[in-house]
Amino acid sequence: MLTLHVPETGDAVLVEDGTLVAVGPAAELAAARPGARERRWPGAIGPGHCEPDAARLLQDAYHPDPREAAELGTAPLTGPALAALGPLDAARWGGSARRGLQRLLAQGVTALVGPFDRPPVRTAVRRSGLPVLPEPVAPRLTVGGPAHFTVTAPDGTCRAAVLAGRIVYRGR
Repeated sequence: MLTLHVPETGDAVLVEDGTLVAVGPAAELAAARPGARERRWPGAIGPGHCEPDAARLLQDAYHPDPREAAELGTAPLTGPALAALGPLDAARWGGSARRGLQRLLAQGVTALVGPFDRPPVRTAVRRSGLPVLPEPVAPRLTVGGPAHFTVTAPDGTCRAAVLAGRIVYRGR
């Protein structure tokens, strides 16, 4: 499906089947492809950013389940607090990784630096759709490339993250 993503400010992007097919002024893109579905966003569209410390953030920290918040809090647990939990099974590591990935998407992350050694973390990352890179690279909006982008509000908060044309995070 052809979708024109129109921000409040800056260039719009045209996406088809997960691929970025054009970047430019919304009026020009709409005129060139009049059948495109239009989605309006409160903010500016950009490429997001690469998280160079993703392996540590996902493998060396436990992101508590909301049902554990009364006991563990909501912040990621590391060091002695993580050790106090004892060994975590694959299901807990997988759930932690999924919650950690949502935190990263909420910060506008559109790529991660790996590798990921824990199998449940690796599985969660693969299923997230986030590209895993061997070293940090600044993401770019590239025509003909995957439609990975974010929508950033004027105050700098991430309003949405899109990977391969799919909305994978939407802020409140």
